[in-house]
Amino acid sequence: MANARGWTTRSSDEREIGRGTGAMEHRSLPAPVARLCALTLFGTLAVFPAPARGAAAVEGTVTLPERPPPPAPNPRYQVKTGAVIGPPDPPAAVVFLESPVRLASAKGQTAEIAQHHYQFAPDLLPIERGTIVAFPNLDDEYHSVFSYSKPKRFDLGRYRKDELPAELVFDQVGLVRLYCEIHDHMRGQILVLDTPYFQKTAGDGRYRLDGLPTGHHVLKAWIDEATVWEHAVDLVDGQTLRVDFP
Repeated sequence: MANARGWTTRSSDEREIGRGTGAMEHRSLPAPVARLCALTLFGTLAVFPAPARGAAAVEGTVTLPERPPPPAPNPRYQVKTGAVIGPPDPPAAVVFLESPVRLASAKGQTAEIAQHHYQFAPDLLPIERGTIVAFPNLDDEYHSVFSYSKPKRFDLGRYRKDELPAELVFDQVGLVRLYCEIHDHMRGQILVLDTPYFQKTAGDGRYRLDGLPTGHHVLKAWIDEATVWEHAVDLVDGQTLRVDFP
């Protein structure tokens, strides 16, 4: 079907160029050019595979703000005698290289966030969009996992240590906050990213990202929903760039 510019789509790699009302000349275009034409003319949203990993790297330190005191343990039901309520994880940030294009989701990748010592472990889990997450219960007591967050609303209900809840696919980018209906103090977060290049910082704020694509990119440090620092970087093959936040 011809548009206002005289182009008629025959296949993904072939176009006809109109010359008034006369004959049409067939001209085969290279595949990348044909895809670009399709995007330009019809506004199609393209999803590209992850870029090939290079040999560039970036490392540094994120200055972590003090975390507010965690909520005091206040179980809805009595905790078993002798049970140990562990401390929450130390503060951490997630450093990631923003992708310039929307990538194909990470189908088949798996991750895990457990309930252990009456805490989510880990309490902050960064994943790539499309990852499957399991929620095993490692305590000798019932737990539940639910979230009202927009990227993923769910309720796994209550289950014991010997029961396996459903595994969930996280296919929407954003922050998913986790809660336990039985133990009000339990808090967890899953940060779903649209990039394969990310790392959770160590307890002292250090991080390192390897195998990065070269070129101009934006490096971000996620602290919480209200605080995301960013830094423009030019990555060179075989070189390690130092970036500290903020």
